[in-house]
Amino acid sequence: MASSSNDNYDESLDEEINDIFQLELDNSLYSYGDPQQARKPRKKRVHIERHREEGHIQLWNDYFAENPTFPPNLFRRRFRMNKPLFMRVVDRLSAEIQFFQQRRDATGRYGFSALQKCTAAIRMLAYGLAVDEYLRIGATTSLKCMEHFVEGIIDCFGDEYLRKPNAEDLQQLLVIGEIRGFPGMMGSIDCTLNDLNILDRSPVFDDILKGRAPKVNYTVNGNDYHLGYYLTDGIYPKWATFIQSISLPQTEKASLFATHQEACRKDVERAFGVLQARFAIVKNPALSWDKVKIGNIMRACLILHNMIVEDERDGYTLYDTTEFEQAESAGSSRVDFTYSTDLPSNIVDMMATRSRIRDPNMHQQLKKDLVEHIWAKYSRN
Repeated sequence: MASSSNDNYDESLDEEINDIFQLELDNSLYSYGDPQQARKPRKKRVHIERHREEGHIQLWNDYFAENPTFPPNLFRRRFRMNKPLFMRVVDRLSAEIQFFQQRRDATGRYGFSALQKCTAAIRMLAYGLAVDEYLRIGATTSLKCMEHFVEGIIDCFGDEYLRKPNAEDLQQLLVIGEIRGFPGMMGSIDCTLNDLNILDRSPVFDDILKGRAPKVNYTVNGNDYHLGYYLTDGIYPKWATFIQSISLPQTEKASLFATHQEACRKDVERAFGVLQARFAIVKNPALSWDKVKIGNIMRACLILHNMIVEDERDGYTLYDTTEFEQAESAGSSRVDFTYSTDLPSNIVDMMATRSRIRDPNMHQQLKKDLVEHIWAKYSRN
């Protein structure tokens, strides 16, 4: 009996000592460096049981079941792509990115599925906000899904869909440019910020300077040229690689040239408009992310855009294949496939090439020849 009383006394003494020690420790942690600081109560994290399993089942039944609730056209509208392409993305990310692999937590409960994570990410890119009520994913987790999603898109698909044009791609661009009345045109170029400092830092001409770019040959108005060019607006300098419109045309030739140049150059603005319409996150303010995350979002949206264009290209191609083949055989724009791009570069060659790119006299001559070419091609109509 005495032994039992002693044991109870020892236990109560130990509990009292532990309480005193814990109280002193808490006071020391909360008021360290300021004895007068009042003790602050800890805020408990609010937990919301969202029943993520039900979210996966509903998502599957609505869009991915054998007989889904919503038809393919609504899937295309809400996911910005067709279902086979989206499943290709999900399968690739699930196989190569650990974050998208479904695992059990410490309690043995399955986490969010790859479909839920990828859907949450694509909805954030498409709408610019998280949708937690439907997918049962909180806003913080949705943001995390989106960040891993864009990194995974870049890692898995960037080399294929964000690569530089090769010689075969460049030949197709030249043929399309000649069909539209501009031999030697490689496309249109523009920047969301019209700042020449961006041009100075741009790597667009690095391959040309270092001799790694394919060589282009074409003829305009009877004169031979060996350097491709881009259509631009008036903010860009008068280089041999830039062809601007004529702001105040005084003659019929100049007016016709300005009309065709501006019509072709609208492609790049339309492309960016389509990108903004497809992914609302591109046009929304990006105040909560750093430059690296913003850059990843832009690259991922461009990759997804190129994947969607490749998947749906047959449905809205602008060119008749027979017209393309005729222009390729009869046009003057050619890529010199015999030109070696593996030769070592030196500073002398780089400076000479830089001078050619920025030659204002060549710019004026090329623009004059293009005005005559456009007039000869379209004035009869």
